[in-house]
Amino acid sequence: MNNSKKSGIDFERRYEKMETSIFSDALQASIAVAGEVAALIREKQEQNRLCILGLPTGSSPITVYEELVRMHNAEGLSFRNVVTFNLDEYYPMHPDSLQSYHRFMNEHLFDHIDILPENVNIPDGMVTKEKISGYCQSYDEKIESYGGIDLQLLGIGRTGHIGFNEPGSPINSITRVVTLDYLTRTDASSDFFGEENVPLKAITMGVGTIMRAKRIILMAWGEGKAQIIKKAIEGPVTDNVPTTYLQNHPDTKVMLDDASSAELTRIKTPWLVRNCQWNDRLIRKAVTLLCLKQNKSIMKLTERDYNDNGLSDLVTENGPANKINIKVFNDLQHTITGWPGGKPNADDSTRPERSTPYPKRVLVFSPHPDDDVISMGGTLARLADQGHDVYIAYQTSGSISVFDHDVLRYLQFIGEYKNIFKIQIDKTDKIYDHIKKEIENKKPGQIDTDEVMKIKSAIRKGEALSAIRYMSIPEERVHFLDMPFYDTGKVKKNPLGEGDIKLVTDIINKLKPHQIYAAGDLSDPHGTHRVCMNAIIKAIDNLKDKTWMKDCRVWLYRGAWQEWDIDQVDMAVPLSPEEALAKRNAIFKHQSQKDRPLFPGFDSREFWQRAEERNHATAVLYDKLGMAEYQAIEVFVRYYF
Repeated sequence: MNNSKKSGIDFERRYEKMETSIFSDALQASIAVAGEVAALIREKQEQNRLCILGLPTGSSPITVYEELVRMHNAEGLSFRNVVTFNLDEYYPMHPDSLQSYHRFMNEHLFDHIDILPENVNIPDGMVTKEKISGYCQSYDEKIESYGGIDLQLLGIGRTGHIGFNEPGSPINSITRVVTLDYLTRTDASSDFFGEENVPLKAITMGVGTIMRAKRIILMAWGEGKAQIIKKAIEGPVTDNVPTTYLQNHPDTKVMLDDASSAELTRIKTPWLVRNCQWNDRLIRKAVTLLCLKQNKSIMKLTERDYNDNGLSDLVTENGPANKINIKVFNDLQHTITGWPGGKPNADDSTRPERSTPYPKRVLVFSPHPDDDVISMGGTLARLADQGHDVYIAYQTSGSISVFDHDVLRYLQFIGEYKNIFKIQIDKTDKIYDHIKKEIENKKPGQIDTDEVMKIKSAIRKGEALSAIRYMSIPEERVHFLDMPFYDTGKVKKNPLGEGDIKLVTDIINKLKPHQIYAAGDLSDPHGTHRVCMNAIIKAIDNLKDKTWMKDCRVWLYRGAWQEWDIDQVDMAVPLSPEEALAKRNAIFKHQSQKDRPLFPGFDSREFWQRAEERNHATAVLYDKLGMAEYQAIEVFVRYYF
């Protein structure tokens, strides 16, 4: 329901057709959602009534479930009066399978609370085709027998689906079997160790079933959901985006974090809905968006351009227009530097980095063993070429991203090596036969044995060292942290632990760097980047009061899945055609990730193609805004602590 229908006209939110709350991060939003669920459960307990919950799976509700489990253990929240109905399940799908939503719900919630087993309802992915129609009808009838769902939690897919109601689903659809959209299957590919293993169908509550819930909370976290959230909240109601149906529900609330709200009008272009407190960064954002809309460079913008596009207040407060143009042009131009470590013996007053000390100790954190060269390979080479002491810390082994056939290829090489050089390597042939048999009998998603995991880890380490040698960085400056949260053998990782944070803290404390580079790209398919970044943030927080830490600057890179918006950029490092080619060659050293990554996410291109397109697009954008023309540009945002 539109905000204006509930509480009068709210001009700041006038484009939003559902009540929307934005939180600083996904954790705070999840705690708020769990609080609403807990309040409803307790309210029903006081009334001696059952509480009927509709529950989703996927990445969005995981932290909500963790908070509910915490409240059960620490605050005595009981679930004995709760009846749950899950939204969906893959079809066919055995309940014990790794990817089963039965298993997901048990691992994340039901095994840790006191809910009665008979009160748990999840669609049965093993119902025969002959009985599936009647089963789906009975699922809806069972919901109605309890008087309907009191509170339905929802996530949102990139197609705009709710549950598995893909584009084209009618508003009166009921629980049924559906064919999954290509994008949905692509997004699920990491859970199934390859898109080819994702089921083609699923059982899902219908849109009509969902719309009959008394209350609905829609959750979305992360940059990857920003575009579809804008369509869902501000766009017209259409079956092409099934989430838009919720605009017509009488009691729906949307809960977002900062990242997922980025495309909403009041966030992206706040000057269109309120009077703004103009600061340098917001002015840059307004001007660069205006340039793109008007297809003009910064210095060609006129007062008419500003006034015709809702920016008359900006001109009134900070004008005239040419003054704003010059300010933003200089601001953006000063982000460009060929000296990411600072230029020695130079005036650094307008440069992103200090000229002293020189050389600097530079610590580059890479979540996986190839993120460094994919996202900042040109800058990495530049830092080394310009004489800085560059150290690399690979946070995880990346072993889960290695194909099984690569394991056999490397084992075969060992056998050939033995034969060529007449070297006695005991049990080589037996090990090969043993592991080959294990791999041949392995089911999709089955956890690797410890032997196979170690081989995959060794493959990634060897490739990382090859790329680093190509960058002329000494091998002794490379550290493999092997953070324990990662090595589960599954796509699902353990929570970040003190051991993980200590590893990161120790390497920073040991090197006492003048620069830290870290991955701010938080949209990777299974969240490793986000966990690795959180470990760095916590480590920096542990060390921030150290005297030497006050002289350290932290730079965040992106590139594997997305790029920083230009209004966010603090440092831009241009690359020549030769340097862009050298970066590509460094990425090629990661042969196990070449041709087709095991977990490509929603972008099926190879990583080198993604990186080149993003770096070139950034250079083109700088050119359009009136800067010098470059082949490619890598960009960074400074993290302040």
